[in-house]
Amino acid sequence: MTSKPKKLQTSGEPNRGRTVKIKGKRFSGSPIRKAKPGERENHAKPSNSSANSQFSYQSPILKKTEDNDSDLIYGRHPVLSALESQRELNRVWVTARLRYDPRFHNLLLQAKENGTVIDEVEPKRLDQITEGANHQGIAAQIAPYSYLELPDLVAQAKSAVNDPVIVVAEGITDPHNLGAIIRTAEAIGAQGLVIPQRRAVGITSTVVKVAAGALENFAVSRVINLSRALEELKEAGFWIYGTAATGSEPIHTVRFSGPIVLVIGSEGEGLSMLTQRACDVLVSIPLQGKTPSLNASVAAGMALYEVYRQRSLNTLYLNKLPKPL
Repeated sequence: MTSKPKKLQTSGEPNRGRTVKIKGKRFSGSPIRKAKPGERENHAKPSNSSANSQFSYQSPILKKTEDNDSDLIYGRHPVLSALESQRELNRVWVTARLRYDPRFHNLLLQAKENGTVIDEVEPKRLDQITEGANHQGIAAQIAPYSYLELPDLVAQAKSAVNDPVIVVAEGITDPHNLGAIIRTAEAIGAQGLVIPQRRAVGITSTVVKVAAGALENFAVSRVINLSRALEELKEAGFWIYGTAATGSEPIHTVRFSGPIVLVIGSEGEGLSMLTQRACDVLVSIPLQGKTPSLNASVAAGMALYEVYRQRSLNTLYLNKLPKPL
């Protein structure tokens, strides 16, 4: 029995592919032609008149990317806080029911006098604008956030209280974490926040939403060089406390007094070595469980609470003094 000779494929002959038999018909796979250098590839839509029209052509699905610098806020509390603080708003979308709510009606009229466009819309339109988020009947397009210069932040903090507390967040890339830090810091009583301009998230609509109105009463400064900013804060009389897991003192053993800067590290890497060297004291939160670390916003909240817990112990409350016999 003699074997059938194989056909040799020359370099000039195209690759025809395997022959496929479908319902008694024979089809030969179309050769895939590679584009020559400098030649643009042309993926043409196959004609419906071809013999292979039973196979439909599908266009590629483009994945939508999230815009971290979106200027949209939504929800009753964030928008109400923006209206109460007279923050610059370009446009407000509101349902008819909420527009005449006593909490919003006069504020919306005032915003309209200041140049804000007020659109009364159906809930379905708000669903489209917010992409199905929980808008609670109102959304607003805010102007870009106006950061405060660091010297102005320091002056404002010192004019507010005798011993201010400023939070520095290094390398926080998650807007939910940054928003939670801002909300906690403002609620406990801190006077401001400093964030780096590079390799960190700024004040986006997600941050504003998570902060739940805290940004309307809380100043944020964005600096180019974080190490230089810490030196400026030292020169202004602040003590720098950095949170670090190793080579640090337990936070409850450290006495916090005077103007304070609390430095919070990034979610995964913590404080950089350069930032650690710029700190006066490194503190840590003792952990008893098997979890090796805490979320950045949780660590910030616990550290801030310890600072203000110590200060409350040193505060004399007249109404708590024992009454004379």
